[in-house]
Amino acid sequence: MPAVSSTQSAYAVLRFGRIAAMGTVAVLILIAGVWGSWGTAQHVMLTKGRERGTMTVARCSGDRCTGPYAPATEGSRARARVVIEQPVAVRRGEVLTVVVKPGSDQVVRTGPAGVLYAWVPLGGALLLASVVVAGGLRMARTAWALAGSGLVLLTAAFAALQ
Repeated sequence: MPAVSSTQSAYAVLRFGRIAAMGTVAVLILIAGVWGSWGTAQHVMLTKGRERGTMTVARCSGDRCTGPYAPATEGSRARARVVIEQPVAVRRGEVLTVVVKPGSDQVVRTGPAGVLYAWVPLGGALLLASVVVAGGLRMARTAWALAGSGLVLLTAAFAALQ
């Protein structure tokens, strides 16, 4: 068996360092995507015991829309004004199914459109992580799977909101 030279050992250490660093970056990007999505997704997906109803969009300005809230569940109360942040494909007069964030006057969209929109940050993180996996880890198939998943999620969210 031939002896391992110091050059080969150094190359192995550098390769392991690259894989560890890029793997850590990719995992952190994905964790950040889940973290960014979960703030809204928890309200949309775990609706049991939350106030659910409809919001009629009365006014939009900048990155928020306001309007009256009509309850649809028992224990929910009507409100003259609730706020939906970052409205996408929302028109004045439109009626949205929403859930109220506990302890506030803020609402988030529910249903398939709300769920998909809540996970948009994860879709972006999947696309970004695919670049790191392809370039840093040189795992082309995994990178294509990540990119495809992110693209499907973003496209589905866009289609559901239209």
